[in-house]
Amino acid sequence: MHWHEVVIRLALAIIVGGLIGYEREFKNRPAGFRTHILVCVGAAIISMIQVHMIEDTTKLIMQNPQLANALKADIGRIGAQVVTGVGFLGAGTIIHEKGSVKGLTTAATIWVVACIGLAVGMGYYALSIFGTIGVYGVLASLKKFEGKIFHKKNMVKIEIEYYNKKDLVDRVSKYFESKSIKVKNIEFSLEEEEIEEEIEEESICLRKSLYTILVPIYVKPGKIVQDLSAFEEIYKVTII
Repeated sequence: MHWHEVVIRLALAIIVGGLIGYEREFKNRPAGFRTHILVCVGAAIISMIQVHMIEDTTKLIMQNPQLANALKADIGRIGAQVVTGVGFLGAGTIIHEKGSVKGLTTAATIWVVACIGLAVGMGYYALSIFGTIGVYGVLASLKKFEGKIFHKKNMVKIEIEYYNKKDLVDRVSKYFESKSIKVKNIEFSLEEEEIEEEIEEESICLRKSLYTILVPIYVKPGKIVQDLSAFEEIYKVTII
């Protein structure tokens, strides 16, 4: 392999790794721009080492045919070790927090970048370029459609201060159902707070409830606050 071919492959590995890493960095994920470049370049180097080993083994056998049965070059062994070994980086980006798992997509991109790096190092340029375009397209374009198709939900905590109305809980529950919002937990405060109502000039007792809800990605928390604040029984709505 000539030196200019090595430079081309390393440059391509930097470009494709950086492109995918940029998308992850832009979304403030644990593994970003430099990490993806390093993984891709490292995989490309490993695959080029294997290419060199195969070329050296082939030349040695051609010069010494009697060594044909003694020397063997396993084409896929080193690449398989890269694909398996890079998993520890992906595991480091996965975070378990508040009952949800984050970082799976970033872990997957690290693994894919390693595979693309192997393709670059082997000299499969078309496969590398089209693979990169496909991966970037999935990350950048399909995120908005994913929430609509699979109705992903975000966990939100909302504190509601309200007057002592018996039917308020039912009304709030019906509102959440109409928005496909799932109530995960409700905490009622036993303490009452007195406020001075300026209009009626009298003290009114308020109660508080803390709702932990799962909100579909297409529903904005600000819209929930706005809708609930319109209820007559509700004095104040706050996102915790």
